[in-house]
Amino acid sequence: MPTASTTIETASAAETEAVAAGLARTLGPGDVVLVSGDLGTGKTTFVRGACRALGVKVPVTSPTFTIARRYEDGRVPVSHLDLFRLADGLGDEEPDLLDEELGPDRVAFVEWPEVAGDGLPALHVAAHVRLEHRGGDRRRVVVER
Repeated sequence: MPTASTTIETASAAETEAVAAGLARTLGPGDVVLVSGDLGTGKTTFVRGACRALGVKVPVTSPTFTIARRYEDGRVPVSHLDLFRLADGLGDEEPDLLDEELGPDRVAFVEWPEVAGDGLPALHVAAHVRLEHRGGDRRRVVVER
């Protein structure tokens, strides 16, 4: 299946969140969005914008230390995963955690998906998002569908 790619330059966190909101309006249960980029490029900012568009009202923060956060107060349940701390491998317990968070009943956003390598279960990847620094608050956001 051919992929469509869109590249958008943003000048603020609010603009990055707006790009994410546009993507989120197309998502439904079972969809997974892989979010890549260097430290500080705005991955969690992007996810926050998407969560807001999905109706999440509670604060959306990075799950770096917890690996996963769930948001149940929107129009669809959302899982937000950050695999950065798993850089040395998924270990024995984490695959079960990932299976629960990547279920067919929820939308999932996975930061640092490259860390998992082939360790992610079969997923319906709705989009792969790459964020890049462009200086100051500017970001380059590439969305591949």
